[in-house]
Amino acid sequence: MVAQSATLRSKGELMERMSKPDVITGSEMLLRSLVLEGVDCVFGYPGGAVLFIYDAMHGFSDFHHLLTRHEQGAIHAADGYARASGKVGVCIATSGPGATNLVTGIATAYMDSVPLVVITGNVATNFIGTDAFQEADITGITMPITKHSYLVRDVKDLPRIIHEAFHIANTGRKGPVLIDIPKDVSSHKAMFKPVNEVSIRGYNPTVSAKKPQIDKMIKAIEEAERPVILAGGGVVYSGGHEELYEFATKAGVPITTTLLGLCAFPSGHEL
Repeated sequence: MVAQSATLRSKGELMERMSKPDVITGSEMLLRSLVLEGVDCVFGYPGGAVLFIYDAMHGFSDFHHLLTRHEQGAIHAADGYARASGKVGVCIATSGPGATNLVTGIATAYMDSVPLVVITGNVATNFIGTDAFQEADITGITMPITKHSYLVRDVKDLPRIIHEAFHIANTGRKGPVLIDIPKDVSSHKAMFKPVNEVSIRGYNPTVSAKKPQIDKMIKAIEEAERPVILAGGGVVYSGGHEELYEFATKAGVPITTTLLGLCAFPSGHEL
């Protein structure tokens, strides 16, 4: 009990310390914001455009980074972490080829509804669009395979963007969100003020079915000659396996699952 109380107290003290307003660099804002979001560890591989971020990690004992040997390893590790823990996976990569090496992992997370926050570096803002060394339009490249993308042009926006990114990634149908941070933004200083509220116009995901939708589904099942339930990964991610079992057994409807929904229903059941 004493150890548990000490742990809770230290976590509370950490959050209080990280929440204090202070004039710091964009890189330090990023690390603080990730800690305040409850991130346990970040997977990444360093490069020129994210060196300021990696410099900020030095001596930052409350931040845990796991070095991979390739950017694709970082994104897949973050994906696996998110699936296993139920938390948002986070990874960091540099600009250009570092960022493009993440594409396969981002697409995997998007197709499988895995919550990720993907942080990439980019060239300085005044070089964007000039075909500068190792510049790539990663927000444009990943637009079809992310829930949302941010290109941070002002260091003051960084805390809000990070908070919004975690909210988008982990609500509704979960998925990857990309934050592209130019090198000068990560080095500029500004007043850090934590963001505790999210208000995104146009993003209000539906989290529960409406009665007309349920009535329509019931009618379709009643009129069906040979109804069958196809359960997918959403049942697993939402923890809805008990409701699925109750529904299938009461309705007497046979059930099969997708690959990601294999553990959503007992495989030895008569249905």
